[in-house]
Amino acid sequence: MNSLDILAIGAHPDDVEIGAAGTLLLAAKRGERVGILDMTYAELSSNGTVERRQQEAAAADQALGGVARYNFGFPDRSLEAVAAEAISRTVDLIRQTRPRVVLAPYWQDRHPDHESVSRIVREAVFSSGIRKYAAGMSLPAYRPEKLLYYFINTTVTPSVVVDITSVYKEKIEVLRCYRSQFEREEGTVATPLNNGYLEAVEYRERLFGQQSGVMYAEGFVSAVPYVLDRL
Repeated sequence: MNSLDILAIGAHPDDVEIGAAGTLLLAAKRGERVGILDMTYAELSSNGTVERRQQEAAAADQALGGVARYNFGFPDRSLEAVAAEAISRTVDLIRQTRPRVVLAPYWQDRHPDHESVSRIVREAVFSSGIRKYAAGMSLPAYRPEKLLYYFINTTVTPSVVVDITSVYKEKIEVLRCYRSQFEREEGTVATPLNNGYLEAVEYRERLFGQQSGVMYAEGFVSAVPYVLDRL
C-alpha cells in the first residue's frame, strides 16, 4: 500500500468533503498523495442508497484529483459498539500508509457519529505510535506529524486556516457530487443537508476567510500547541 501525505477520516461519505475538500484539492494539485477513510457506508441516511452514495463518493474522488478511498463498512449509528475494532483497524491503516497529517471531525458535533469518529481517530493516532501496541497486523509503530480536526456542523475559532480561495468553486462541485444528500429530489425527505446546507458551508468558509484576510478558508483545530522555531 502506497504511503500518503494526508489521511482524512470521517464517519460517512461526504463528511471529509464538507470540512476539508478545499485543503485536499490544494494538496492534490501540489502532487501530494491524499486518502479518505469512511468508517461506514451511511446506510441509515434519510435519503439515497448505499449504492448511490458509493457512486457519488467515486465521483467526488475524481473531482478531488483521484484520491485513494477506503471504507471499513462498520454499522452506521453503531460506532461506539465497535470502537475497539475501529481503533485497531485505523491503527493498521495509519501504519500502512504513514500519513504526515491525519484529519478527523471536530470533537463536538450535533451528529454523534462524528463525535465517535473523532475519539476513535485520536485513540488510533496515539496508539499507532506505541511500539508495543499490537493491532491486527504486525506493522512498525508510526505516529503522524499532525492530527487536525475539521468542521462539519460546528464552527468555533480555528487554530489554523487554509486559504482555499483558488479552489472554492471546485470544492462546491465536489460537494455537489453528493446530490442525494444536498439536493431535494422527488421522493426525498427534508433534512438539514438539503435545506440550505451548502450556503451554510459557504458562510463558514467566508467567515474564516474574512477573519484571516482572504476570501475563503477552511478552518482546523489542533488539540495541542504548535511548536515554532521563531515568530
